[in-house]
Amino acid sequence: MEQRFGKSRSKPYTGAGKDNEKDEIIDISDPGSWENRRSYKNEESEKAASPAAAEGNDLSAFPEDKELTITSVQLLKSPKFRYRIYFGTFQVEVHEDVMVKYRMMKGAVFTKLELEEIVIADERQRGYGEALKYLSRKPRTSFEIATRLKEKGWSEETIGEVIERLIQERWINDAAYAQEWAGQRLRSRGKGKAWIRYELRQKGISKPLIEEALGQVSEDEEYDSAMQLAQRKWRTTSGETADKKRKIGAFLMRRGFSGQLAGKVLRELIQKDGIEDRDEWEEL
Repeated sequence: MEQRFGKSRSKPYTGAGKDNEKDEIIDISDPGSWENRRSYKNEESEKAASPAAAEGNDLSAFPEDKELTITSVQLLKSPKFRYRIYFGTFQVEVHEDVMVKYRMMKGAVFTKLELEEIVIADERQRGYGEALKYLSRKPRTSFEIATRLKEKGWSEETIGEVIERLIQERWINDAAYAQEWAGQRLRSRGKGKAWIRYELRQKGISKPLIEEALGQVSEDEEYDSAMQLAQRKWRTTSGETADKKRKIGAFLMRRGFSGQLAGKVLRELIQKDGIEDRDEWEEL
């Protein structure tokens, strides 16, 4: 599965000297002072704000039929890459990408309707940042990301937009995830197809993608995995041959292997060990 995490870039530009270290914000109203900062942004270290963090974007007090001119643009120290945009006594806070996209520099003019669109775009950008932060730890399915964003309080509309963007940018790929998960769980964890199918369902992978992923697992691979487990278990299991067969057969099925495969493995294991076994394996 293609991974795009961990892109390294230059250390973010602080834009502040020692005299400004205790200031809450840094005034960079001149558009030339922020235009070139985009090359310094480190996506991996970006902290995404929760929906509640942008409560200052309430536009109810903004005048309806009046053009609003930006009087000042200030960079917030925390969260990173967020700006406070002043329209005289009114203000909103937006992510750097949104600010650049809408050219929100000193002197630019907006209406309340345009600002409402910008606030929505900012919410989607913050949700996107939250999703990237969650993805930075390990690959996730679209269902897992949607669940995470919902728990954090994001709207269904924002979640849908974020998931679509992540798919388009190839940050998430449920088909590739399912295939990688199936192979890894079989080879490294000794899990059979039934167990893997259950796990992928829990992760929200669709049935067609699950079956496609399991179809990539060969019968020989599943047999080898079951045989290795059975051999190790046989050496540590006490009792008569019939008892050991029942115990190990049940063990293999709990691991997600079929009764037919478990029977085949046990018959061949007993034959290799030269143990006389007149009892037929009963399908579980």
